[in-house]
Amino acid sequence: MKKLMLEVITPTGMLLRKEVDYVVVPTFDGMAGILPGHIRFMTKLTTGVLRYQVNGKEDYLAVSEGFMEVTPIKVIVLAEAAELGEDVDVEEALAEKREAELVLHRTLASKSSHLQAEIALSQVVAKLEAAKKYGGSS
Repeated sequence: MKKLMLEVITPTGMLLRKEVDYVVVPTFDGMAGILPGHIRFMTKLTTGVLRYQVNGKEDYLAVSEGFMEVTPIKVIVLAEAAELGEDVDVEEALAEKREAELVLHRTLASKSSHLQAEIALSQVVAKLEAAKKYGGSS
């Protein structure tokens, strides 16, 4: 069976480089599924959960906004941040979620604080979803 090379890169470096069966990625137009032999394209990513399969086992990765380049043999994800579902500290992520929700609910919060809290909240929700799916796939 043909495989795809999946590379996930963040500003801190290469997070993942693995041969996969397929990749499903969150884009601004919805979820995009990529199989080996896919046509070339580039797209902008949104914060969410990236899913990939290796030899019948699905794994999950929380990604924050970025870009994806697809070729017939390779998918390169350039993300602002990314974290493997298995690496998410759920307690810490829940604390981050509560903090972001508090900022969002403050009526006196400035616009920039509100926007930063919305971004933080979407990132932590993606991390929690990736961790939940990882735990559910064991």
